[in-house]
Parts: sequence; C-alpha cells; structure tokens
Amino acid sequence: MNYVNSTKPRWLRDLVRFLPLKSQFVLTGNVRDLQTQEVGAETVAAVPLVHSLDVELKSCGYANVVVFTPTAGFGFASPHSSGDIDTVLANIGLASEPTSGIGLEWLSGVLEGFVQSKGPPAALIVDFASRLVNRADALSAAEQMLFTRALIASHSARSRPTGPDRKPLFNTVIWIAERESDLPDWLTVDNPKIRHIPLPLPDNIVRKSLASALLGGLPEARDVSEEEFDKARNAFVNHTEGLLLSDLNSIAQLGRNEGLSVRQISDAVRRYKVGVTEDPWRRIDRTKIASADEFIKSRVKGQQHAATHMLDIIKRAITGIGRSEGNGRPRGVAFLAGPTGVGKTELAKTVTSLLFGDESAYIRFDMSEFSAEHADQRLIGSPPGYIGYDAGGELTNAIREKPFSVVLFDEIEKAHPRILDKFLQILDDGVLTSGRGDRVYFSEAIILFTSNLGIYAADPISGQRIANVSPQDPHEVVTSRVREEIERHFKLVLNRPEILNRIGQNIIVFDFIRPDVAAQIFEQIMNSLLEQTASLGYTVSISNEAMTTLRELCLTDLTNGGRGIRNMVEANLANPLSRALFDSGEPEGTFVITEVVSGPVPKVHLSPGKP
Repeated sequence: MNYVNSTKPRWLRDLVRFLPLKSQFVLTGNVRDLQTQEVGAETVAAVPLVHSLDVELKSCGYANVVVFTPTAGFGFASPHSSGDIDTVLANIGLASEPTSGIGLEWLSGVLEGFVQSKGPPAALIVDFASRLVNRADALSAAEQMLFTRALIASHSARSRPTGPDRKPLFNTVIWIAERESDLPDWLTVDNPKIRHIPLPLPDNIVRKSLASALLGGLPEARDVSEEEFDKARNAFVNHTEGLLLSDLNSIAQLGRNEGLSVRQISDAVRRYKVGVTEDPWRRIDRTKIASADEFIKSRVKGQQHAATHMLDIIKRAITGIGRSEGNGRPRGVAFLAGPTGVGKTELAKTVTSLLFGDESAYIRFDMSEFSAEHADQRLIGSPPGYIGYDAGGELTNAIREKPFSVVLFDEIEKAHPRILDKFLQILDDGVLTSGRGDRVYFSEAIILFTSNLGIYAADPISGQRIANVSPQDPHEVVTSRVREEIERHFKLVLNRPEILNRIGQNIIVFDFIRPDVAAQIFEQIMNSLLEQTASLGYTVSISNEAMTTLRELCLTDLTNGGRGIRNMVEANLANPLSRALFDSGEPEGTFVITEVVSGPVPKVHLSPGKP
C-alpha cells in the first residue's frame, strides 16, 4: 500500500503543498479526532492530530516542532521527542519569562521573536486556539494584541531555503481551532499569508486504511479466512459512515472488551451507536408475536388487513431479512391512512404493547403542533447561538434515550413541508443530526405515520373540500382512492415524491367502521364502562329497552368511527349515569337503568336492583 498516494488525508497534502508559500495556517473542523499515520510498511495507525503534524513537518525539513496549549504552555509536539525543551525554545526564539501565567500574554510576547528567529526552520502549533478568546467579535485588550501581532507576523515572516533541494520554508505557526469563526475574522479573511485548511470527517478510504489494524486485535481475527476477514472489514467500513476515527478505535476496543469476534463487528458498531449492550430485537418473545393476530384483533376491530401488514413489518424487523450491510434505516416504516376513529393510533399502541409490554412506551408527536416553518427546531434542537441550543431537540433527545422504540408521527399531513425533509434523512440513512451536532440513530426504531389524507379531496371545479370516499364504498375502492390522493398530495402539492418513495408499499389504508364492526366496538366500550363502574362500588345493569335505545343513539352515525361511538356512549350513558348516581346520595349499590332519554341534556332513569 502506498500511504502517500492512497491514504494520506487530503488536508495533510494541502498543508504540505502550501508550507513553502504560507507562513501561518488555521486548521479547523475535525481537529479533535485521531488522524491516520503511516507507522510501517503498509501499516497505518490512528494518532492525535498534533503527533501527526509533528511527523509530517519533520519529514518536510523542520528541525523543531513545539506545541503551545493555553494551560500547559510550551512543550514538544510528540511524546517521543528527546532533548531539553528549554534549549529548543531558546534556539527558536520562544524562551521568555511569562508576563502573566502561561496564557495568551506569554504567547503574545514571544510570537514575533519566533517568526523572525534564524537557524533551521521550526514550527509552532497553537493547540486549543479557540480557548484563547472568549468572543471573537468582542476581543479583550490582551486578545486584540495577540492576534494583531499574529497578523503582523504573518506579513513580516520570510522563508529561507532548506535542505538539499533548497525548498523555502518559514518559521510556521499553525493554529488549531474547532471553527474558523472562533478566531478573529480579520486575521484570516483576505489574508494572503494565512491558509485555512478544514479537516473533514474520515472518508471511506481513510477508514478502510485503518480497519485492518483495528480488526486484527479482535478475538479469532487470525483464525478466519482472508475472505471472511475482508467481508468483516468491508462491513466495518460501511457501518461506520459518518463516525470519527476515534469512534472506530473505541468500537474495536468495545469488541475486545466484550469478547466479540471479527464476525460480530457489525454488532459492536450497533452497540456503540445506540448505546445498548444487547440487541433487544433478539430478546423479543417470538411465540408472543406468532400469536399476536388475535391480540391485535381484540384491540383494533375490523382492520384485519392492517393487522396482517403490520405484523409482517414487525416479523421482518425481528428476523432482519432484507437489511443489507451498512443499512442504518429504521427497522420498519408504515404510513397508516384512513378515516378518523378507525384504529390507526390504537394499532400503534398495540404494536408498542407487543414489543415492550407497555402501550404507553411509544414516542408520539402530534404533527399539528409543528405547522410553523421553523418548528423543525423543536424536533432536532436550535442551532448554535439561539435560545435553547443546549437543550437539544424533542425527537433527537427521545431517540437517544430510547433507541429501541416505536415512534409515532400523528397526522403527518399537518406538519410544515420543511419538517418533512427531516424524514428523508431518517427513512434513508436512519440518522439525524441534532442542532448541537450530535448524530442520532434510528436503526433500532419503528417509524409510524398516521394521516387522514385521501378521505377528502379538492373539488376540481369549485376547489372546495369534498368527500373522496364514503362508508358505502367497498374497502378496495377506499384503498385505491386514498392511495391515489396520497400520491397526488406528495407529488404535486408538496413536491416531495422522494418521501413517498422511501415509504414504499407500506401505505396501510384502514377501512371505515362497518355496522357489524361498530356493534363489536359498542359492546366492548359498554363492557369496559360497566366494569369500571362496578370497581367503584356500583353494580349497574341495563334493561333491554334501554339498551336498544342506547344502541340506536350510538350506532346511527358512524362517520367518526370508533372514537365517535365512544363519544356517544359518554354523552348518552356515562355522563347522565354519573349524574344520577351522584344525585342518589348512595356511595354504592345495585341499580338498573330502565330508560335512556336523549335530548339536549341526556338522562337515564335508575331503579334499585336486586342485591
């Protein structure tokens, strides 16, 4: 492997190219990460940035490389350097008594002397330069003096020929900062003597150059075939897209600590990303899922097709079929569409109960609260400089806390279109970057959307909102029309067909509540209400005449689905029953509802029942 031509980072090649041309450099970006460094024939290791600079600068002809940090002052850039630091500092013009501690006043006092010093070229690395100032746009007197001297020094510096090839080099100053804006803009902007070099995240080539050395330390690494090792290495490289080299190093260390073989490196990456030691999907009781059909039907009435489709998504999530190497997309995605009150949210709760044993464990977002243009900041957090930046986002914080979860975005059509763009990242890559810059992973989550899209449509002539489907339509017609309207909405109204494409065939259209299903829902609600009443000390039964009247009142209009039935039971039974029991003055007892009277104020007639 030719390290110089194939794996030396681009930023480092840029630095070497401009050493004869610029006297100062500002390195920003991924400066706190490890960097690749050739340590032997075709062998690459991950080393700190300052150490990498020390090796590269000395290979370019610099006799001495020293580093300055705001808390420790001057020292050798490499822990392997030998010699007396005071002698080296004196030779390159940096020996001076500090005027105030070892901070910026000291650096300010010796900077010009270093730049003008004679002898073999030397390099000064100012690490943690961002911490030299409180605010780059409001410098103190000492901060102003330091960077003014740095600016003057950049223009007064002179290069001199060095080595047998007579290549000119300066006494070079390298500032290491997290962001270019951490330093005064007048120092770097339009300054021909200073070169700004951003350090990016490690790309595929850089990660691959380091992968072999890291995986070689895992158990059984020497025992697997070359083909298996290459497969594990490629999986390691693909799964760590967007991670730092220090993260790769930590993942390999995690694998060694937990005794994972090289074949299990993908599991080590997953554990590191989401922060869980065991894979919760492997601990799900499969017998519970196998018998889940009846459980779902007991909770969600009349939607057998939706239950079957959702169970298929869950089973695929558990088995992992179709998840390719490096695939960080969510375990499952479903778009639940249909009329109001037909069980879309109830199905999400049921799925959560199946997976967690607790239906309240799902993460729900009412997207009607995110209709404003900048509401996406609530989900991912405010950007730097804005109020609430340190708090993070509601979505990113929730997933970081519970990566193994069901996430429900209720009534997604009410969200601002700008927020929908965030779902592109979630559905495609399974990752979302918070306002603080943290990467949050959705690879262990199931994402559910609910929507009423397609139930109504715009009249082509008047433009008014009209019914697109009705309860009289068979389910096949409802499904076809709803799907067509959803596609039209995403493609023509939102101009975001790519979101629909990522959802794929997982649009589940719920049917209207038909009369036979409505009767089942009514019975379930009634039984639940009477059981609750009994638990409070009142045993209540209903006469046949009263039950017939109540059934007619609650089941005549099914346009609001199961939720509408519940509302009618509350209005015509729960409220007047509560009033009648309270007015009776009895703390407990047995009663019979003999009559249900509808009207502006519904009433029930009670008579004492048999004990």
